[in-house]
Amino acid sequence: MEQWLKDDERLDYLLAEDLRIIQSPSVFSFSLDAVLLSRFTYVPFKRGKIVDLCTGNGAIPLFLSARTQAEIIGIELQVRLADMATRSVEYNQLSEQITIKQDDVKGIAAQIGIEKYDVVTCNPPYFPAHEASEKNLKEHLAIARHEIYLTLDEAVRSASELLKQGGKAAFVHRPGRLLDIVTAMRANRLEPKRIRFVYPKEGKEANTLLIEAIKDGKPDLKILPPLYVYGEDGQYTDEVKELLYGKE
Repeated sequence: MEQWLKDDERLDYLLAEDLRIIQSPSVFSFSLDAVLLSRFTYVPFKRGKIVDLCTGNGAIPLFLSARTQAEIIGIELQVRLADMATRSVEYNQLSEQITIKQDDVKGIAAQIGIEKYDVVTCNPPYFPAHEASEKNLKEHLAIARHEIYLTLDEAVRSASELLKQGGKAAFVHRPGRLLDIVTAMRANRLEPKRIRFVYPKEGKEANTLLIEAIKDGKPDLKILPPLYVYGEDGQYTDEVKELLYGKE
């Protein structure tokens, strides 16, 4: 086990997928948002090419690998996170399906292929770089959570550049950025087609937004039923339990 882990890293289970992932409390651990996005997005079952932008420690490519046989590329700017993701892919013996590339999301299409991909997923930084609410975050977390090196507009533009006509882009973000993300998508030939709001529990405001767009698609937006994370008893709802742990 020591050959796979560095410093304070640990191997966590992805129970629904029967996989393991390398995480670190001081560097990076994926959140529920990654699970939600990987299940929300459309993926071709057999053939196709998928890119996951801002891949972090590779959670979304790992989740997607259980749903598709398509080739998956994860793009991550931070060297340490890309290294964690690469080792997780190797540990799960998925190197033939998943490739992790340490590179900048901006301009990545020129590196790996313009308009070549069927699906792009992205869990981008949520907070403006100037927001001081989490100033004391460690560098890895600050870059992952704040638009220090990548803005929402830049992430959407890269997704569009990668996608074939008719390809799908799926993002997870905060509901407060809904108009920003729709504006950015439409400015980059991405037509929003499906939106789902995620709520901590019934009676609370939505705190997560899932949105999928089609490149050069026709306007026809569907608002899906709400997803509630916790029930009145404070436990995960049945839907979230299934996402995390699989069917009983």
